[in-house]
Amino acid sequence: MPKIRDGRPSDAASIAAIYNESIAARDSTMQTTPVVPERVAARIRGLGPREALLVMVASTGVLGYGMLKQYSDRNGYRYTAETSVYLRRARTGEGLGSKIQEALIRRARSADYHHLVAKLWADNERSRALHRKFGYELVGIQQEVGFVEGEWRDIAILQKVLGEESVGE
Repeated sequence: MPKIRDGRPSDAASIAAIYNESIAARDSTMQTTPVVPERVAARIRGLGPREALLVMVASTGVLGYGMLKQYSDRNGYRYTAETSVYLRRARTGEGLGSKIQEALIRRARSADYHHLVAKLWADNERSRALHRKFGYELVGIQQEVGFVEGEWRDIAILQKVLGEESVGE
């Protein structure tokens, strides 16, 4: 049974491999060059006190991960975070992404966030469906905001308001 825990620098090679699958697929990230484990390890070490990189692990290794990161360093945005989820391509469609998303939302609540944002390729219907399942709503489409493989890409902006119980003031 897979479990979810905080990512460690020792997970960096697995996390990089998962992200690099999505980079190669050219369907979910604007990153176009592979990431190296050292960059991922540095990101893990550099997480802020209210940020998290959660990994889903099984006996076979890391199956996926999710990020909860501060939306902006501007004080007025202190209750807003951005989430993202990535899985090994061979493991999509098994409900693993839902479990990671659930864990990210729980972590966001415990970190006193009020508003979550997700930015997705507008035509990535699987990711949009995952986020809708958890109450994210489409708030807009940024048209032709990215350029990948000679094509302009649209990004869907989704949001989830966690509610008053998540505000710390």
